Amino acid sequence: MHLKKNTGLGKTKFNLFIFLFLIIPFFAYSEQNQVGSYTNIKILDKISSKNILVKLKNGEAKKYKDLLIKSMKCKNSEFDDNPEITAYIQVSDLTNKDKDDVFVFNGWMFSSSPSITPFDHPVYDIWLVSCY
Repeated sequence: MHLKKNTGLGKTKFNLFIFLFLIIPFFAYSEQNQVGSYTNIKILDKISSKNILVKLKNGEAKKYKDLLIKSMKCKNSEFDDNPEITAYIQVSDLTNKDKDDVFVFNGWMFSSSPSITPFDHPVYDIWLVSCY
């Protein structure tokens, strides 16, 4: 009777080792890179027709003329062929003295489809540019 060596088990353990220690950390690292610390938005003044790029650090509020803008979180999409940038933004109008109306805009913005959740203001228009 001729005995064969069981080499298949060693290969399986080695392949499992490669998967666990090389591939899984790569996916975890790439997912962490999707969430950004800064959000770039453009603000259009409809009266003067001038626009400005505003850099917001997530979690901090920034005042621009009559608006108080705060980006809570931003995220880049996982797909490179059709990039999508999303950000959770809160906007308050400082000229509004009515305390019942807290935010002019409070929700998610999408870079590819700004009309899904539009920012509705008579003087300003805001749209999402990037997240990093």
